[in-house]
Amino acid sequence: MNRRKFIKNTLWGTTGISLFSGFYAWQIEPFWLEFVKVKMPIQNLPDGLVGKTLMQISDIHIGKRFDHHFVIESLAKAKEFNPDFVVYTGDYVSANKDEIQFDKLEETLHSAVHGRLGTIGILGNHDYGRNWSQSAVADTLSEMLSSKGIQLLRNESAEVNGLHFRGFDDFWGTNFNPEKAMQGFDRSKANIVLCHNPDVCDLGVWGDYNSWILSGHTHGGQVKPPFLPPPMLPVKNKRYTSGLFGLSNNRTLYINRALGHLWQVRFNVRPEITIFELQQG
Repeated sequence: MNRRKFIKNTLWGTTGISLFSGFYAWQIEPFWLEFVKVKMPIQNLPDGLVGKTLMQISDIHIGKRFDHHFVIESLAKAKEFNPDFVVYTGDYVSANKDEIQFDKLEETLHSAVHGRLGTIGILGNHDYGRNWSQSAVADTLSEMLSSKGIQLLRNESAEVNGLHFRGFDDFWGTNFNPEKAMQGFDRSKANIVLCHNPDVCDLGVWGDYNSWILSGHTHGGQVKPPFLPPPMLPVKNKRYTSGLFGLSNNRTLYINRALGHLWQVRFNVRPEITIFELQQG
């Protein structure tokens, strides 16, 4: 093969690979849902909850930037697992400069997954509207979620069939008060904290908390080059990408990769719904 033909073939091959990679990242992986199964050992778990399942759904991001019917279809698939508990860890809409799509969220929430024993939720930064500063947006969303059978915790705690949930309001929002959420914490109980932004794990608000923290927010970066970290993460601690992290004082953090996305592009970071199996810690 002469030099000119080699260069021509190489350029055609490179162009073909680039086009396919772009199509894959735009039209395939953003809609290639993965159900991730994780063991969840919890200290002081009641015997009756051993083997029960807890489903985490995060960052559905209903808005103008992708077809919300993907979320509706994903929720229908999730219902087939018949989870015992369901937790939603924030960002039900996309804000930024976009108008909040309350009508599309209302349609989506008709398909919301509910746990047989309990359904809990918290808010994320997008749920506070533009610049994360519109408390009225957060209040409207709170009413919508509550009307759909999702018990929303805004710096509050709730005992649900033997599990003690504490829900932090969003770190970047107008109502962040983790000290209030942690009031009355009892380490002799079976505890789970819901906290949208994992950066909160590095703040001095935890006292002697020693159990699980479920977060979202990062989307796993949405794009992760092979063997490299995601180039863009909306957190200060760039270690917090996705998956399991062991933290100080026997805390365990899990970061969900998100079901929805801000922009319709994913590469090596599939959308996720997590199913935890409760075990004695």
